[in-house]
Amino acid sequence: MMPRDSSDANDRSNGAAGGGSRWSDLDRPPLNTAALRRGLVREGGLWTGVDVVQRTGSTNSDLVARATAGQAAEGAVLVAEEQNAGRGRLDRVWTAPPRSGLFFSVLLNPAEVPVARWGWLPLLAGVAVATGLAQAAGVDTALKWPNDVLVTVGEEERKTGGILAERAGNEGVVIGVGINVTLRQDELPVPTAGSLALAGARTTDRDPLLRAVLRSLEDWYGRWRAADGDPAASGLQETYAAGSATLGRLVRAELPGNRSITGEAVAIDGDGRLVLATEEGMQEPVGAGDVVHLRPA
Repeated sequence: MMPRDSSDANDRSNGAAGGGSRWSDLDRPPLNTAALRRGLVREGGLWTGVDVVQRTGSTNSDLVARATAGQAAEGAVLVAEEQNAGRGRLDRVWTAPPRSGLFFSVLLNPAEVPVARWGWLPLLAGVAVATGLAQAAGVDTALKWPNDVLVTVGEEERKTGGILAERAGNEGVVIGVGINVTLRQDELPVPTAGSLALAGARTTDRDPLLRAVLRSLEDWYGRWRAADGDPAASGLQETYAAGSATLGRLVRAELPGNRSITGEAVAIDGDGRLVLATEEGMQEPVGAGDVVHLRPA
């Protein structure tokens, strides 16, 4: 069998020396770097480069460091077959078996968009990920505010993806995405986690899944940037609300400073905040915090 890209032969020999191989789990083949570049990098397109590494601590940390040092341009994509220090919100650790998911970060430089609207980027990424996965994997997806992607496993909503945005210097934003693709039931880190495989995806081939998500992200980022970051004019606000698993539910928002607010989630406002209608008749916008769904939609 010929190597899938120029790094495969070296990785097999290095893996054998260390007691493992990129092909040690036949249900989880490696990504095809050359094919990803051919499918995504084109003149006039957003994506300017695709790098795949076998293992790293965090693709976000790596790409932020590259961008800050001037070693990455807008549209750089960094993918890891395995992360051992991936981070979610509030510095929670995100880990998964090698090649069981998609773990990647992208660099965006929305310089022409007012900084006040950059807070929409994680929500934009959520819409793009949910849309791309629904199209390529054929699964129903939903968004839990602010940055979780949900699928249905049995009759339960399970988190299969998460998104983290970080500033990179004065002009850059790195968006990190983690998606559980082939995670098995006995590999789930918590009972509320899920994967595309457990949700009955029609494919778990990570190459077309990654291409679909990145193409969706390019499309939504282009719309948003063309509208100067206006979430209403770009259609982002409406689309996010339509795909939200949070709106219409009674939720508890756990806020910084050990505060919490309970109310019905009634809207996503123009700043991307979740608006809660409380029992006291107040409408409280929540801009940061963890949200717990207290009842089904």
